Amino acid sequence: MGRVIAVANQKGGVGKTTTSVNLAAALARFEKKVLLIDMDPQGNSTVSLGIEKDDLQTSVLEVLVGESKIKEAILETHVENLFLMGSNSDLTAAEVALIDDDKGSLKLKKAIKKLKGEYDAIIIDCPPTLNMLTLNALAAADGLLVPVQCEYFALEGLSALMDTIQAVQQSLNSELTIDGLLRTMHDRRNNLANDVSNQLVEHFGMKVLQTIIPRNVRLAEAPSHGESILEYDIGSNGAVAYLALANELMRRTQI
Repeated sequence: MGRVIAVANQKGGVGKTTTSVNLAAALARFEKKVLLIDMDPQGNSTVSLGIEKDDLQTSVLEVLVGESKIKEAILETHVENLFLMGSNSDLTAAEVALIDDDKGSLKLKKAIKKLKGEYDAIIIDCPPTLNMLTLNALAAADGLLVPVQCEYFALEGLSALMDTIQAVQQSLNSELTIDGLLRTMHDRRNNLANDVSNQLVEHFGMKVLQTIIPRNVRLAEAPSHGESILEYDIGSNGAVAYLALANELMRRTQI
């Protein structure tokens, strides 16, 4: 089994989907076979790869509730080596079904095990809330990648997230580790962003990745074209940063 990485932060708007899609595409560019799982009912990762979320015949929902085998829900994308298990608003229906199930938080982990060693990496894009979908991702993951926007409340939000991680380690997944904290949407000209960046390093040390994702217009534009930044503008600062992130994670985790 390849490494399963959940991209999560309970705070919204920090670049989880941008990171999930572009990290997956960057790993694929390095000739890794990658599966991206969209665990967010908004389906933004799905749309970002040019797939119509409302046209999905089989999605994450069917896999979680046992109506479909995981291999039946996996789609090829236009990116070589990159595959997708998509989602849409129907996924919200999984919440009730999973809550009523004693082992509802382990459904994704059980499904992923059936893929055996088919992928070098599995990236899970989590919703911006601590719900059963996020718990499924954390229970299934080997590592956690936490995008952090360098703004005033960043450290406060991380404190709550660290408490969540500890609880998950104690109850669902004792082997879950933090693969890294990723500084996103960073503007080096902004003094507050630089101060928060330095505080992150001071508090979390080596857990903070060296790679920093800059605030980049091309990154924001790419999803509307149904492309990762590597297809949309390979020469942009955003593309260079995500290639660097993939390289750093490959070194850290032996993907």
